[in-house]
Amino acid sequence: MSLPLPRDPVVLPSVMSADMLALGDQVAALAGAGARAFHVDVMDGAFVPNLTVGPDWTRALAGVAHAAGALVDVHLMVARPGEMIPLFAPYADAITVHVEADPHPHRLLGVIREAGCHAGLALNPGTPVEHVAELADELDYVNVLAVDPGFAGQSFITSAPRRIARLRELLPDRVVIEVDGGIGTATLPGARAAGATMLVSASSIFGADDPLAAFRALTGLAAG
Repeated sequence: MSLPLPRDPVVLPSVMSADMLALGDQVAALAGAGARAFHVDVMDGAFVPNLTVGPDWTRALAGVAHAAGALVDVHLMVARPGEMIPLFAPYADAITVHVEADPHPHRLLGVIREAGCHAGLALNPGTPVEHVAELADELDYVNVLAVDPGFAGQSFITSAPRRIARLRELLPDRVVIEVDGGIGTATLPGARAAGATMLVSASSIFGADDPLAAFRALTGLAAG
């Protein structure tokens, strides 16, 4: 049974920026510092120009995260998400697929739910947020990309909070909004004020001299 999606504002460390040789220790330390969810970016080199992690790596991460009671949120940035869902679902609590990647998002949301995970859609910066409105009844959450997907460390796109606010007006309150990309101390408050409550941060945490202190600082802003 998947862990429930967080309803209060939370910061999700995105492990694409973690030290892969120390991943277990970093995840355990962040969970000890209060991390309730971790974000896994899966890239295939086709939908986005980068390659990241596969299901075995995600299984290893999930073992540490789940032992600490933390949720695993898998973001499939792949060209054929329908083929990938069964590979990652055994280790995930929640999965988003890109609305741009498949002409049948309604079907994919059903596949995710049948696999026992919370189902979500991700939106690239140039995709109108209205694209997900017709699927509101099938959604558990929506991931709004605040950068062009593919690489960590990009600058936050300043129009993202306006997109989040429009999406919050379109969707019922039960649908959680996630924001992914460029989230740091300067950008988190605006995204939070616009209505995002799952706040994904990669390099602002793992690129810091003290990742735990960076996570705590972001968490304090999210709670405020």
